[in-house]
Amino acid sequence: MREVKIYARAGQGAITSAVILGQALFLEGKYSYAFPHFGAARMRAPMNAFLRFDTKPVRMHCQIYHPDYIIIVDPTLIDTLDCFQGFKAQGTVIINAPKEEKKPSLDNPSSFLHDEQSSFYKKIKQKIDSQKLVILSAEEIAQQTIGKPFANTPLLGAFAKATGEIKLESLLKAISMQFAGKKELLEKNLKAAQKGYEVL
Repeated sequence: MREVKIYARAGQGAITSAVILGQALFLEGKYSYAFPHFGAARMRAPMNAFLRFDTKPVRMHCQIYHPDYIIIVDPTLIDTLDCFQGFKAQGTVIINAPKEEKKPSLDNPSSFLHDEQSSFYKKIKQKIDSQKLVILSAEEIAQQTIGKPFANTPLLGAFAKATGEIKLESLLKAISMQFAGKKELLEKNLKAAQKGYEVL
């Protein structure tokens, strides 16, 4: 069984991300269970979304304490929460964070990626051990594709590429199901996920 923990603030699409990811896994013949955990009941309050998946039915419905994968939608939470507590040694963490230098371009997807020399990359490296670290300006990808700073679909694209747990095709199908009947929004989110995938 694999476990995913998403850190975000209420209203940033963490639950939608977990649902889309779970649907993509289902399309590949896996079982999944997605659920949220809220703190204070207000917009922008810190919250988590969780996802478990396996090749057999998922029976565990408790919170996740030792994630294989971590997705951090709002990087400001890193300074106030222990986002890496219980993080498995062979895990992967994917973080949305703005680039420090010039504005990245969709014509060059890798320009959204933080390299190992960025100060933010070095800061996070000090907090984790041997786990794989991917930091990208997912919010900027969303701004340039969707027109709004919703980082979740670009982060899912990056998750697919970084972990290899799902195929891009399955992710795009799951997004299509989530945004069925909303053609313009669907097309923008498909592009955002594609660009998130191409960053790596």
